[in-house]
Amino acid sequence: MINEKIICAGFGGQGVMLMGQTILYAGMVEGKEVSWLPSYGPEMRGGTANCSVIVSDRPIGSPVISNNATSAIIMNLPSLIKFEKDVISGGRLVINSSLIEKKSSRSDIKAYYIPANDIAVELGNSRVANTVLLGAYLKLTKILSDTSIMKALHKAFSGTKAHMLDINMAAYERGADLVG
Repeated sequence: MINEKIICAGFGGQGVMLMGQTILYAGMVEGKEVSWLPSYGPEMRGGTANCSVIVSDRPIGSPVISNNATSAIIMNLPSLIKFEKDVISGGRLVINSSLIEKKSSRSDIKAYYIPANDIAVELGNSRVANTVLLGAYLKLTKILSDTSIMKALHKAFSGTKAHMLDINMAAYERGADLVG
């Protein structure tokens, strides 16, 4: 039974919304019940941004996640400070350790420290750090199949973004390899 409630959070421009949408698309491909609820700070790029994503085998009553996230994917320190408390006991934090030196203050959750920006730079584009974290998260949870995720990445990186598909696929695989 799957009922994963995910918070994706960071600064605007870090690809937080795209991370959530990719999970959403992959869930749709598999016929799961899914929801995606974006939230922006007053500024777009550089302001705070987060989204709540739910992937479930059961109907979803509300897209709102408050104090009951099973996972949080955290791109920056302000987001760690804000959302760490919202993860349930036994849940997980996937943290961008390239930008966040602070460790989780909780001992009742699993924290994974992924140097996402460092890996993105190694791959040749700092803007794929979000996809590195996405790969790690989805490998850890196994809530969606690799086939569905690849279809979702193709959808997310189509049209004017098609030139970013290959590097995002590589970023996804690097993130998955770190925890696999």
